[in-house]
Amino acid sequence: MRPQESVLLWFRRDLRLADNPALRHAVAAGLPIVPVFLRDPEGEGQPGPGAASRWWLHQSLFRLDESLRAHGSRLILRHGPAATCLAHLAEETHARAVFANCVYDPSAQHLDASVAAQLRAAGITLELSHTGLLWPPGSIRTTTGGVFQVFTPFWRACWNRRGELGPPLSAPRTLPRPGRWPSSLLLNEFNLEPKIDWAAGIRAAWTPGESAALARLRSFTRNGLADYPTERNRPDHDGVSRLSPHLHFGEISPLQIWHALAGNSSAEPFLRQIAWREFAHHLLAEYPHIPRESWNPRFRHFPWRRNRRWLAAWQHGRTGYPFVDAAMRQLWTTGWMHNRARMVVASFLVKDLLIPWQDGAAWFLDTLVDADLANNTLGWQWVAGCGFDAAPYFRIFNPIAQGEKFDPEGEYVRHWIPELRKFPSKWIHQPWLAPSAELAAAGVRLGRDYPRPIVDHAHARTAALAAFAATKTSASKS
Repeated sequence: MRPQESVLLWFRRDLRLADNPALRHAVAAGLPIVPVFLRDPEGEGQPGPGAASRWWLHQSLFRLDESLRAHGSRLILRHGPAATCLAHLAEETHARAVFANCVYDPSAQHLDASVAAQLRAAGITLELSHTGLLWPPGSIRTTTGGVFQVFTPFWRACWNRRGELGPPLSAPRTLPRPGRWPSSLLLNEFNLEPKIDWAAGIRAAWTPGESAALARLRSFTRNGLADYPTERNRPDHDGVSRLSPHLHFGEISPLQIWHALAGNSSAEPFLRQIAWREFAHHLLAEYPHIPRESWNPRFRHFPWRRNRRWLAAWQHGRTGYPFVDAAMRQLWTTGWMHNRARMVVASFLVKDLLIPWQDGAAWFLDTLVDADLANNTLGWQWVAGCGFDAAPYFRIFNPIAQGEKFDPEGEYVRHWIPELRKFPSKWIHQPWLAPSAELAAAGVRLGRDYPRPIVDHAHARTAALAAFAATKTSASKS
């Protein structure tokens, strides 16, 4: 008897059943489907997923398997080089094709070419579909065919092409299953969760998975979208979508979000953020070196400092600037940080401390549940003034003024810095200026209960501008 043929469905950064083109094409093949997720450390690129991302991935894979089982299927887990694992699994299941969705990070593009070649040698086709972005990288171009390097015209081009976006795909009701399932690792064998359980705060803050992503979108649309333009800058309020980790892992697609908000008069400011994410990924595809190097060559001569003590103080929320420290402690506890706070803490690291932006980007990639290489790179280079459409270098965020403006009562600071919980709002963003009586009443001894500022912002700003000016001379001599 001829063995039953099948197809493989290779899940990657698309951990959902709805709006999944690869799944739709696998179903259309009319053969049993074997869903698989591979843990391929070599194919994950450098840097690989950070600790917070690995925690999220574990939960998301668990939810995906639950969803597949509800549709009469299951998720097969394998560990090792992608091409080898897929070829072996195809041989076991008599699969004649592998269906997958594209991932547009540079390392994934190289991996796809290698996998396609090795599968082809075994007589197996790799069918790749577009998803994860509204438009594939390279498809949004200037009128002269160039790459957009400024966001506003890129956004305008996206908006003008919005009519091309069709509705998202619905999830299939059932999935055809093979007569016999191949062997699978247990999820715990991927060793994604920490051996020492530091993830309690992340667990309390998040529910990964496709169902949770759709529920969050519905909640934001009903309760947050109308006020988003004003609330998006207030870390002391719950005024943002918090969809970023769901987007990164593909538990929801940008097309699902765009379609859900289409026609809503309040949606454009939020849709600009979806387009900013597109912008980041399109740029990374064109310039794969930017996670390592400043795009602006002038910054190759920048006199960065290497101060491990300052870097550690920044990482652990001990800089003495409460707004910065609250944000860094929020990140450490929940694996996430408000976007306004991300800009402030990044500016503090690269401009007050003159520590290379790559050090901050690496910390974010390790500690964020939404750690996205493209977004992270664009954001850090934007703040540092060395990337695309970057903020001018002389735009140096004042951590005191930013706190007073966007956390005026100090509630964000009090929540994340319990040492300052009794501190009056007047002094909470600059406690070192508080009268001794106020410090005593709040039970705070500066330098013991809470640190004094590790640098003086005014002096640091002057030093940063001088360092930037010095790059002109260095660049002209090179």
